[in-house]
Amino acid sequence: MPVNKEKYLEIIKELSTTNTTLVAVSKTKPVDDIKEMYELGQRDFGENYVQELVDKQSQLPNDIRWHFIGHLQSNKVKYIAPFISLIQGVDSLRLLNEINKQAVKNSRIIDCLLQVHIAQEETKFGMDENELDDAIIRSSQMANVRICGLMGMASFTDDMDKVRSEFRYLKTLFDKHTQHPTSNIQPPISSPQPQTLNFKLQILSIGMSSDYKIAIEEGSTMVRIGSLLFGERN
Repeated sequence: MPVNKEKYLEIIKELSTTNTTLVAVSKTKPVDDIKEMYELGQRDFGENYVQELVDKQSQLPNDIRWHFIGHLQSNKVKYIAPFISLIQGVDSLRLLNEINKQAVKNSRIIDCLLQVHIAQEETKFGMDENELDDAIIRSSQMANVRICGLMGMASFTDDMDKVRSEFRYLKTLFDKHTQHPTSNIQPPISSPQPQTLNFKLQILSIGMSSDYKIAIEEGSTMVRIGSLLFGERN
């Protein structure tokens, strides 16, 4: 199925009223589809698999902002560290440490979202509240990662009231840490931008093709949409 240009333009117009960022989820989709959406003006693309992302990044324009939105294994961070724009699924302190380590090697600051477990399913990844607090505190000692916000994935269900309550819960955590940061913020030490703080929550990444309208109502600033734009995956 080709890119759904009409739906893309409709969603872009809809998101513009709330200043919500669209991440076009291009996992498993061919480079030509991404090029087509790029030519429509899209610059933020989300991928779930490291090798696929590395292959696509090498074939596509340099001004694309690549988001890693899947479960990232620590031993694969090194492959995307040179170019990744935002790692959305930071679901453990161990992973955050590895991202910082690889960012140092690449003389970069890597932007990250901390993933919180908000769904009922055990198969979903993410931190609980205590782990989130700990990661925020410890991130103040990591000069080459910047915590930009939180990410969550709602339960896979037709019960939109449940989805809404999960999004609302994450928004309360987002507001809590935006207004009362847990950590003592320290400016990065070995950084090309020494004045930039490494903890400032600005992004709440919730909402996908099936529930992005609810996510926006509950305060999302970034939605991850794939099937509405590229069609269903095989």
